Formats: sequence, C-alpha cells, structure tokens
Amino acid sequence: FVNMVLHNESSSPGLTPVKPEPKPPMSPAGPVPVDPGVLSMMMALQNQPPGAAATGPSNFPSMPPPRFVRAPEPEFASQRELSPSQALPPGPQPPRSQNENKKGKQRKEKETPKAPLPQQHEPGAIAPGSASLNTRAAEKGGGKGDRRRRGGHTEAGEESRVGKPRPQSSSPLIEHLKARERVVDLAELSMHISEIAQDQYGSRLIQQKLEVATEEQKQQAFKQVLQKMNQLTTDVFGNYVIQKFFEYGNADQRRILAEQLVGQVLKLSLQMYGCRVVQKALDSVPIEKQVLLIGELKGHVLKCIEDQHGNHVIQKCIERLPTDRIGFIVDSFLGQAARMAKHCYGCRVIQRLIEYCASVQISALLDEVLQCCMELATDQYGNYVVQHVMEHSSRPGDRQHVMNIIRKNILSLSCHKYASNVIEKALQCATPEERALLVEAICGQQNDPHPPLLVMMRDRFGNYIVQRVIALAQLPQRDMLFWKLREHMPVLKKSNTYGKHIISAMERAQAGVKD
Repeated sequence: FVNMVLHNESSSPGLTPVKPEPKPPMSPAGPVPVDPGVLSMMMALQNQPPGAAATGPSNFPSMPPPRFVRAPEPEFASQRELSPSQALPPGPQPPRSQNENKKGKQRKEKETPKAPLPQQHEPGAIAPGSASLNTRAAEKGGGKGDRRRRGGHTEAGEESRVGKPRPQSSSPLIEHLKARERVVDLAELSMHISEIAQDQYGSRLIQQKLEVATEEQKQQAFKQVLQKMNQLTTDVFGNYVIQKFFEYGNADQRRILAEQLVGQVLKLSLQMYGCRVVQKALDSVPIEKQVLLIGELKGHVLKCIEDQHGNHVIQKCIERLPTDRIGFIVDSFLGQAARMAKHCYGCRVIQRLIEYCASVQISALLDEVLQCCMELATDQYGNYVVQHVMEHSSRPGDRQHVMNIIRKNILSLSCHKYASNVIEKALQCATPEERALLVEAICGQQNDPHPPLLVMMRDRFGNYIVQRVIALAQLPQRDMLFWKLREHMPVLKKSNTYGKHIISAMERAQAGVKD
C-alpha cells in the first residue's frame, strides 16, 4: 500500500517524484511503521477529487483498496445537501431561474387573497385608481379630450434622475375639479372660492365660469370673494379673479369692489399683482370712483413713477381720467422734468402726458424738455421724450425748435446710438419744407469736400439715416443727394457692409420701390 501511495505521488502533476528507499518485506506479525511525512501525503491524497489517482502504470499490481477508519468529516460537510442558494454566505443572492419564478407565481395565485394593507406613497405620488391619476394621464396626452395646460408637471423619470421627492401638484380639491371640469358650475366653486382662486388651474376655471354664469351664480360667488378680497388682490393667481369680477360683474358689484380698495390704493399700486387690480378698477368704474381711488396717490406721484409697478398705475390715471382731474400728476413734474425724462419709468409717464394732455396744460413741462433738448436726445430714455415732442406737441414752435437743433448738429446726432433715432423721427414728422432743409444739411454745401454725408454713410449708425433720407427725399433735394452718392460710389463699393446697404437703397429708390 505504501509503495502504491509513493508511486501515485510521484506520478501526480506538479509534484517532485520521490525515490522510495528499499524496505524489508512486509511481516504479517505486525504493522509496518509509516513515516509522518508519508501520512500527511496520504491525507492530501484523500482530499483529491475522484479519479485523480486512478491512473498509473499498467504493470502495477492491482491491490484491494485499503481498509481504515474514516476520519470525521469537517463541520461544513453536513451542509453539502443544502441548495446552492443556502450554501452561499450572506450577501446578494443569485437570480432565480424562470421555472422557479413561474412556480412561485402559481403558488401565490393559489393562495387566498388577503385584505390589502393601506399603501404608503412618497410625497407627491398619486394613489392608483384615484381620479387625479386619470387626470394626470389626460394632461400628458393619453386621455380623451386632451387639454395641454401651461405649467405642466415634470415627468416621473426626470424627478428620479434629479433625486428629489416629487412635490404635490395641488390640493385634493383641485384634483377633484380637474376630474369633473365640464360639469362643475360657479355655485359649486364659490363654496371654496379662496382656495380655488389661489391655484393656477382653479383661477382659470373660475374666470371661465364667470363669463357664462347667471346673475344668481355670480352673486353667490361674489359674496365669497368679497370676504377674501384682501388676500386675493395680491395673490399671483387670485388677482385675476378680482379683475374678472370688475369686468363681468354688474355695476353694484364693481362699485363694492372699488370701495374695498379705498385706503390701500398706494400700497397696492406698489405691489406686483395689486397694481393690476387697481388698473382694472380704473378701467371699470365711473369717474367719481376713479377720482376717489387716485386721491390717495397725491403727494406720492414721483414715488409711484419711479417704481416698476406704480408707474403703470400713473399711466393708467393719465389714460382714463379727464385731464382736469390729473393736475396733481402734472404739477409733480415741476422742476423734475429733465430728471424724470432720463428715468426708465419716468420717460413713459411724460410720453403719456404729451399724448393725452393739451399742450397748454403741460406747458411748463415742455419748456423744461426743450431747454435740455440736446442732452435728452443723446440719452437712452430721454430720446423718446424728444421724439414725442416732435410727434404729438400741438404748441406752435415746439417741433420747429427741435428741428433747428437737429439741423445744426446733424452729423453728431446722426452718428450717435440714441440720437440717430431722433433724426429718423424728425425725417418722418417733418413737413416737406423742413425735410428739404434736413437733406441739405446732410448733403452739405456744393463745394464742401467733406460733407456730413461722407462720414454718415460709413458710420454704423449714420448709414441708417442715409438710407432713410434716400427713401424720403423728394425733388430737387433727391437729385442732389443721388449726385453726391454717385460721386462717392467707389468709396461705397470698397467700404464694408454699410456701403452695400446704401447702394441697395439707391437701387430700390431708382426702381420706384418704397422702403
């Protein structure tokens, strides 16, 4: 047996063959002493897989398998009969096969169904089977009568990519209204008018129902709106409901709403959404109520004008009220016209005064504007005031005064970013005689080697003035202009894009095409 073991060890791959030493023949009287090293190799050979030591020389004598006491198996041997998934250490389990999954599903189907437990959803999720789920599907374009509304919800996939919880889109009441939009009436909405009006969808729904509601339904909703008017007036969506009542309510309802604004017109005029309600009120109520409302603005006109929201209220006062009722607005510009004309909001108010008021009423304002006409013409906001004086002032001499200043400074103003707008407006508003004088100033004297035209046609702003003059000039100034341009045609052809534009304008004018 020992010789067989030694022979197998020497024939095993990866082991160095050991030459056996000569041993005396086995004695049947007692056991043969075994070296401890050989015993360890025997134990290693026992752990080899079956068939590893079955091969050997063909002439090796066959011997019966040795009989010895089997060593106790290790502790993990008792687990050999377990399934592969049970034999693995704790951790991710391997996927089950399809057959196992089918068997598990069949087993679950045979089991008796249990009562469903209350589901817990993440914030903003919609419970399956709810009315809002159907509404959400319809909003995405999958439902009947699809209505794509502004301010739609973010897709679930986008929310998961961001990793933030999906916020609740609206209250259950709003979701319920979305599910039955076509059958709800204004009377039903009035029970929760405050909550509904402050939602984007709810505000639009109320406005739509107000347009077709009966007087009884309007009155019922009006009572509820009146209780929450202060809150709705300054709300991003609620203010539209108040405006709609001013538009579709009866005379008594509009009067009551206007009276509710008394005492807080100034505060609302400076607020983003409240200023819209004040403007709608001025459009909807009679003159007596208008005067009552704007009376609170006396002494605060300039504050409102310089405000991004309040200036719209002042403009609405000028547009809607008789000019004899807005004297306090005109008086607030005394000594401030030049400064306000260069203000981004003040210039708008001055333009409204020039458009709607008689020139006699705003004579002091016009005088102050004309005194600093050159300064305002080159200002990014003041140039619009100068243009309005030329276009709308009915006071004799105002337009001629501006024309004289323009003619004397034609080159510098035409090549200025903002003042060039004033030159274009002057060419449009001028009489034929005034336009002829402007064309002569641009063309210069006949023997002038460097007329303003030569500089303007190569300037980034002046070339637009030349194109406008080509389109508006009439005989005999037109012939003189074309003669000057042909004289400098080589310069125009070699110049940049500006010269090409002027040549195109000349070709259109000669072909009789109006610019």
